[in-house]
Amino acid sequence: MKRADVVELFSRLRELDPHPTTELDYTTPFELLVAVVLSAQATDVGVNKATRKLYPVANTPQAILDLGEEGLKRYISTIGLFNAKAKNVIALCRILVEQYGGEVPRTREALEALPGVGRKTANVVLSHAFAIPGLAVDRHVLRVSNRIGIALGAEPEVVEAQLCAAMPPAQWQLTSDSLILHGRRICRPFPLCPQCAVVELCDFAADLRRKGGRAKARVDKKVAVKKAAPKKTARRSK
Repeated sequence: MKRADVVELFSRLRELDPHPTTELDYTTPFELLVAVVLSAQATDVGVNKATRKLYPVANTPQAILDLGEEGLKRYISTIGLFNAKAKNVIALCRILVEQYGGEVPRTREALEALPGVGRKTANVVLSHAFAIPGLAVDRHVLRVSNRIGIALGAEPEVVEAQLCAAMPPAQWQLTSDSLILHGRRICRPFPLCPQCAVVELCDFAADLRRKGGRAKARVDKKVAVKKAAPKKTARRSK
């Protein structure tokens, strides 16, 4: 996608939502860290329901350690994979208490070393809690980027690198949040193309117009990735 089209696309998305941000509820970096860990393969709505009960009781690493794994499970049992998540949260709380004085570290390397924390989670925490540039690529960003044509790739790291190259660091968080919210509200697995503000800039919509078809689902597990056309080479005369 041309640079001018990328600028126009995000300008339109910002008109709809000038201040996009995470939909997870939190008041401290630690609360955000735990919420993002819990949100893997779960909805933000479901996580918020659980943390609204958990955080008034325990919202620090030591307080959650005092709850214990079984005690924590009682608060997060409505979230998918809660057994594994409880184990990870207890383990990361122990590391935060023993190695960081109960504080959340501010480097990607330290964050990604914590149990249950990957690159996406680290980017969310860095950008939202500490205003350190980071561009989180979740399933929505992966789907929307490939569908619209902003970035092409089946791996989050590939799409992240392309988006980071296309946008200045100061806009990485806004870029991620705008795409996440657009993916949840409009550019769903069953896209609502007639309601889309960027439909004229979208590769997927352009393909549909050329084929005279209607929008079909593209499931998240198989992100449709366009392959670059092979370069034409001039034939040498014999």
